[in-house]
Amino acid sequence: MSSFAARVVDTAIGWYQRSISPRKGYSCAHRVAHGGDSCSEAVREQVARLGVVRAVPAGALRFLACYRAVALLLPAQTSGVCCIGPVPIPFRFGGRRP
Repeated sequence: MSSFAARVVDTAIGWYQRSISPRKGYSCAHRVAHGGDSCSEAVREQVARLGVVRAVPAGALRFLACYRAVALLLPAQTSGVCCIGPVPIPFRFGGRRP
């Protein structure tokens, strides 16, 4: 049986996947670059398997891998918004600033 916190996180991620993700205008860079689950689905599974607290390090590593996957997709110059849930985090790799 999962904890109350795990059920809350699962519900929140499910809401994000249904309500925000389809409308944000970009896909999970990790999924596009490597295939498999999106970051939100991977974290959702980790929370279900490990619990909220124990899933935090693995989730953080997954978000870092997603951040780095952007550079694989567009190595010359990349800018945009990282896909860490509903919180937009702007980033820029390479190239000169305009």
